Amino acid sequence: VQLVESGGGLVQAGGSLGLSCAASGSIYRIDTNGWYRQAPGKQRELVAAITRDGSPNYTDSVKGRFTISRDNAKNTVYLQMSSLKPEDTAVYYCNAAAIATISTGTYRGLEVWGQGTLVTVSS
Repeated sequence: VQLVESGGGLVQAGGSLGLSCAASGSIYRIDTNGWYRQAPGKQRELVAAITRDGSPNYTDSVKGRFTISRDNAKNTVYLQMSSLKPEDTAVYYCNAAAIATISTGTYRGLEVWGQGTLVTVSS
């Protein structure tokens, strides 16, 4: 199972940007999806997560500004970011708790990470 992110880039403070993350491979099911970020010199932190039934959860610093969503049919998760601030600058990583099909009737649970996409917010 692989995750491929897209949508990062440079945006001015107050602007908006959308990220997407598509999963591919021998996917049986994706349970929870999450978006994490890591700023220079800081630890990776959870930004938002969403369960398979669409229940979202956000870190306090992005509540009201970011929206996480998913399309289970496309195995894709999205992060819409608005009112961006310079402190949102970071590499954003997609994460998935997935069930992979190993063979007929055999499955394995695994945690998968995307390669990361850089979001830069200029002041």
